[in-house]
Amino acid sequence: MTVSDSRSAAPRVLHTAQALVDVVIEVPAMPPRGGNVHAERSTAYAGGAVTILVAAARFGARAVHGGTVGTGPHGDLIREALSGDGVELVTDPVPDVDTGPCYVLLEPSGERTFVVTFGAERAVTAEDFARLEPRPGDWLCVSGYTLLDVTRDALLTFLDTVPDGVQVVLDPGAPFADLPPEVIERMLRRTTLWTSNAAEARQLTGRDHLGDAAAVLRRRLAPGAVVVLRDGEDGCHVHCSGRGTHVPGFPQRAIDTNGAGDTHTGALLAELIRGSDWEEAALRANAAAALKVTRRGPVTGPTRAEVEAFLEGSDEEQH
Repeated sequence: MTVSDSRSAAPRVLHTAQALVDVVIEVPAMPPRGGNVHAERSTAYAGGAVTILVAAARFGARAVHGGTVGTGPHGDLIREALSGDGVELVTDPVPDVDTGPCYVLLEPSGERTFVVTFGAERAVTAEDFARLEPRPGDWLCVSGYTLLDVTRDALLTFLDTVPDGVQVVLDPGAPFADLPPEVIERMLRRTTLWTSNAAEARQLTGRDHLGDAAAVLRRRLAPGAVVVLRDGEDGCHVHCSGRGTHVPGFPQRAIDTNGAGDTHTGALLAELIRGSDWEEAALRANAAAALKVTRRGPVTGPTRAEVEAFLEGSDEEQH
């Protein structure tokens, strides 16, 4: 079997969420309501689902996007970002409408505030998602943002057709806890990997301690599911096989945290596909996210080789 054949046969990272264009507006501080502020710069980047897919591809995984992309400059930017890292796109361009931008107000601390618009990425159907043709062993990513009204039915209809053995990865995002209870339960029962930041886990479970939040989540997920809770520069907590493990992070001086969580998820999934265990995969994902926050833009995550060099440097510093 050739290298190309081996890569084609390996499990893939698939994504159903929206590919967006992040218009990052760097501001010295957030203005008061009704006030104004002068931006230091404004730059457009491909973002949303693109970030996870590119991060996975840079770690060597085959990555495929199943959402819809528009016709226009934003759609062109997304297609360029995907193809540049070898990420496949299985849907045709949506005619006569462009992809919607997401405006990101970025403060010097790295904190960001989002204003999201809708565009061609919301014109997705269950038939579009089905072009992904998920197969057992694949990691199928779902975002809580796709469970909002306009795309919910298409996603849930598609998920009902996904064969057993496909690993469903839920990144809940901020909206998930406020979805209708029946939608939350339906999605949780189908989820085999929950990956979120600590705040999102606490919001849904009402538990402050991350170990307690993970235990509550695991009882609501599919049997044998794994919970990964990101905790900023402190790393992440991995809960699987009846035990929880804290995997340390790599504190950095952050200049842009946008895309760090998605970079973490993409790197984590790619490492699992390579055969790493959960703790080793999480360690490399922590390192990938640490490098990401030192770079501007969401789709600026490192390659696996860069992470290896970073980890070797960290080991040398410790000794």
